[in-house]
Parts: sequence; C-alpha cells; structure tokens
Amino acid sequence: MSNGILGKKLGMTGLFSHGGQYLPVTVVEAGPCVVTQVKTLANDGYNALQLGFGEKKKTRVTKPLQGHYLKSGEKQFAVLHEFRIDNPDEFQVGQQITLDMFKIGEKIEVSGTTKGRGFTGTVKRHGFHRGPKTHGSRNYRAPGSIGNSAWPSKVIKGKKMPGQHGNARQTVRNLEIVDIRPQENLILLKGAVPGPPSGTIEIKKTKFKK
Repeated sequence: MSNGILGKKLGMTGLFSHGGQYLPVTVVEAGPCVVTQVKTLANDGYNALQLGFGEKKKTRVTKPLQGHYLKSGEKQFAVLHEFRIDNPDEFQVGQQITLDMFKIGEKIEVSGTTKGRGFTGTVKRHGFHRGPKTHGSRNYRAPGSIGNSAWPSKVIKGKKMPGQHGNARQTVRNLEIVDIRPQENLILLKGAVPGPPSGTIEIKKTKFKK
C-alpha cells in the first residue's frame, strides 16, 4: 500500500458533526494518481513510487516527459511526486492510486507550498508591534535596532528582519479526516492546510501522533 497521494486544495467550508459540533474543513480533490515509475533498491538505491496527478496539454510537455508518460498510458500529467514504499513488488506502472488507503477518523499529515506574500516587513512577517502613533513619533512600522554594542559589534545570524514571506514548503501533522467521498475523489480534512485554492498538496500517513 502506498503511504501517500497527491491532491488539489479546492477551498474551505464547514459542516456539523453527529454531536452537533461545527467543524471547519478543507475540501481536497485527492487522486486518482497514476503510477508512472516504480523505483527499487536494486535499480535506484531506494524503494519509491512516482505518481502523476492532474492533466496537462501535450503541447506543454517536453518530448522526454512525453516518452516517459507513454509507459503509463496516454495521459500527460501536470505534477510528478515520489512516495517511499516498503514493497515495490505490489505495484506496477499504470496502476491507479485512490483514496482507499485512508479511513474516516484517521490522523494524517499534509505538505504544500504556502501562499507567497512577497517582500514584507517585520509587523506582517514576524508579528512585531508597531511604534507609538503620538506627536513627533516617526517609528510606526520600523524594525528598530538590530545590532549590538562594542562586542560583538555585529548583527546576530537569524535575526528577525524584513524579507521574503511565504512561498515555502510547510507540513501540518495530525489533521483528522472528517469525511471521504470516493465517487467524487474528495477528502474533507479538519482545519486548514497550507497553500492557496487550486494548490497541489501531498497527503501522507503520519508517523508522528499526539
């Protein structure tokens, strides 16, 4: 059994549990993914599945990738990703991976790329307080002093400063599966997952549990 699947974040909504509790959920279109390559310890040095997800125009795919995709069918994929497995003999090229590996109530982990917010200041990036808006004050959103005195007379590495915000890989663990709708390839996860709507995410069985 594969330990993960690729999906697309559709957005957030809410629903009521059987006990009447309102739950915020993220709706994800997960799969079906197609096995494009089975990597083994003998040939590649590790055991893994290469999965393809999403469709792409053939004119947008390079010739080497088109030849690679022909081994698993006629479909051209938008995303390729690998998932480690224990026994590669259980899989073959062209096989479909669906949501059958998950069950309602199970805790999983989701990885994705957070929203890119560009170059931002310390207030938005790190949650700094602003300066006083009193008469004569010009320190509204400035980061303030960053260096040291005579010793060590330098800026310490790792200092929180303005810079690139977001557009980074993030993993959220112990998300609960609220509902699975295999006919529509939908999975509903309790809480938020990283990334914008239509962003690609990876759903995996978690090894770290609370």
